[in-house]
Order: sequence, then C-alpha cells, then structure tokens
Amino acid sequence: MTAGRRVVVGITGATGAVYAVRLLRRLRELGRETHLVASPAGVLSVHHELGLDRRALDQLADVAYASGDVGAAIASGSFAAEAMVVAPCSMKSLAAIAHGLSDNLLTRAADVTLKERRRLVLMVRETPLNLAHLRNMTAATEMGAIVFPPLPAFYHRPASLDDVIDDTVERALALLGVEEAAPQAWAGLRGEG
Repeated sequence: MTAGRRVVVGITGATGAVYAVRLLRRLRELGRETHLVASPAGVLSVHHELGLDRRALDQLADVAYASGDVGAAIASGSFAAEAMVVAPCSMKSLAAIAHGLSDNLLTRAADVTLKERRRLVLMVRETPLNLAHLRNMTAATEMGAIVFPPLPAFYHRPASLDDVIDDTVERALALLGVEEAAPQAWAGLRGEG
C-alpha cells in the first residue's frame, strides 16, 4: 500500500466517537488503508456513545494499535501515510500535540505527521473554550495542523443528524486530501431572498 492510500485515525476521550467510526467506514469504502490508535478514554467513549467494544472498533480499521505501543510502525516518519486525523480530539490530546509531548502512540503519531509535513486534522471537541484551549489550537495551527471542530453546516438543510454527521465527515476527508470526498458545497443564494 502506498502512502497516498494510508490514513492514520486517532480517537481520544472527547465526545463525538461517531465521527471516528464514520471516518473509518468511509475511508474503507474509498479504498484507503486505515491505521487506528485509540486512547483508553477514546475506547471508553466509543463504548459509551456507540455501544462498540474494543474488538468491534479495531475491526473497522485495517490495522489497530494499542496506545502504549510506542514502537509501532506509525511511530516512525519512515511509515509513509497520506495524513492523520484525530476524531474526536480531546483538549488533553490537543495540548500534548501542541507541545510535542509524544507520551503515547497517538500523540507520537501526530508528532510524526507534523514533522514529516503531512496533513494532520484535529477534530477538537470542547465548549466553551478557555484561553489554554485557544492557545493550544494556535500552537498546533502554527506547526501545520488543521484545527477542525466538527461544527455542523446548515446551509444545505440537513434532514437528520446522520446528514449532519456525514457532511462533517466528508469535510474532514476533504481536509485530509482524500480526492473522493464529497462535502456539500455552498452554491450561493442564487437569487433567494
């Protein structure tokens, strides 16, 4: 598998596990090889929010790693990957990434993504934001990460929560550089109003 077909997916303990699961399923649909690393809190969130256990979660990816496995392939810049997404990204993980604390496989993989100048999309989840959150988002952005809170778009008039989630996932895929991504584009008002 070539670098252009591999995506690393990280899951942390923030709410929004549905984004990771939809991303994994959509990436598989699009023929991407996925490498999954979930923090212990991320696994708990997936179970609590979606009812999936660790085994079911791991089966959504081509390769799954334990967060403590800092010797895994994705911990090295020599592992060629197209991009990485952390979905959802907790403020704790954001802080670790923003400050280069490669203290587990997820934050190490993010650090590798940044040092290799690859796309890193952080789907940060927290509200309201305090100054530390904002400064960490700025630091991560200055290092090349894309901070992408999964905020819904309503201009395309979604009919269901699934529509909102799917469009957000497509937007994340586009930010990752996945050319087959199909987010709803704003077409302008076209004389409405």
